Amino acid sequence: MSRKVLVAGVGMIPFTKAGASDDYPIMGANAARAALADARVDYALVEQAYVGYVYGDSTAGQAAIYGVGLTGIPVINVNNNCATGSTALFLARQAVASGAIECAIAVGFEQMVPGALKGAYTDRPSPMARFVDAMQAIQGFDEAAPRAAQFFGGAGRDYIKEYDIRPDTFGRISVKARQHAARNPFAVFRNTVTLEEVMASPTVFDPLTRLQCCPPTCGAAAAIVCSEDFAKRHGLDTRVAIRAQSMTTDRNSTFDEGDMRKVVGYDMTRAAAQAVYEASGVAPTDIDVVELHDCFTANELITYEGLGLTPEGTAEKFILDGDNTYGGRVVTNPSGGLLSKGHPLGATGLAQCAELVWQLRGQAQDRQVAGARLALQHNLGLGGACVVTLYERQ
Repeated sequence: MSRKVLVAGVGMIPFTKAGASDDYPIMGANAARAALADARVDYALVEQAYVGYVYGDSTAGQAAIYGVGLTGIPVINVNNNCATGSTALFLARQAVASGAIECAIAVGFEQMVPGALKGAYTDRPSPMARFVDAMQAIQGFDEAAPRAAQFFGGAGRDYIKEYDIRPDTFGRISVKARQHAARNPFAVFRNTVTLEEVMASPTVFDPLTRLQCCPPTCGAAAAIVCSEDFAKRHGLDTRVAIRAQSMTTDRNSTFDEGDMRKVVGYDMTRAAAQAVYEASGVAPTDIDVVELHDCFTANELITYEGLGLTPEGTAEKFILDGDNTYGGRVVTNPSGGLLSKGHPLGATGLAQCAELVWQLRGQAQDRQVAGARLALQHNLGLGGACVVTLYERQ
């Protein structure tokens, strides 16, 4: 049994630099309350909560959601690296689609610290060990460079090697991200930058400069999902539905093919996107607006092709022709994306959801994509998980 699932309400709080936010229980509760208010639904009608975060102790989800109310509902804590927020959404949608419940809330938050991402434990095997081994076999490991930048910078190097594109092509993605974020009151970085400034910023791991890497960020976002019958009974907003959704994990190609693009999830992205297109009957050329996982500029570039927005080997032309922004074929990351809106790991997938719901409702103000009817979300976590979600305006 599978039935239509609506996104009746979304909410988020402005993202901040690490160390400048409220504590996570306050952030999570504020985002949840914003989503409930947007949906115009009483929390007492919500039957389950899925709460995502990466850096936090067990039952941190309860600590956040208890700030909204103590109704005794199941609270499921979710941790799936950078795909955590959309994994919470995936579970909430699945519960409603199955008929098990009528209404659920998905919440994501993160209270981060400055600096590069690190594992929480040093006394046990890292879940990233196999990925690090694959990277070392392909390109070695630089103890002085942030690990995440080496993964995605390596993917950029492999793309350059195959297609001989200019390194500043990646930098153009940062310029675009800042231009979009300048219109977003929720974004961390709202000042625009030039291509010269992007390329002159310090190198983190070639070809990535500092302005091509997402910052550690604090923030929270949430979504209310429900059945169509529930929405109609309670007079909720029925304009936005999840038309299709797919979640994938790694296969042998991640580790066995000597390609950093695959190590960082290119094949997961392609498989999830293809499943969504097949389930929905929608083609990538039909999509009006996309929020994709641009943790580094290199990942945005390869994801254009993984999602089928442009054929393999044509991402540079796609960028140079302006087909990734307003006036082009599909607007990518109108929010400013992870690069400029920010990337609080557990909140990112739900912030993407909020942006796309606002776009489909026509509520995105200065960053509105005219006439948007189909929106695609892509959220990726190394380790690994990828969730692709297709929303439609009914």
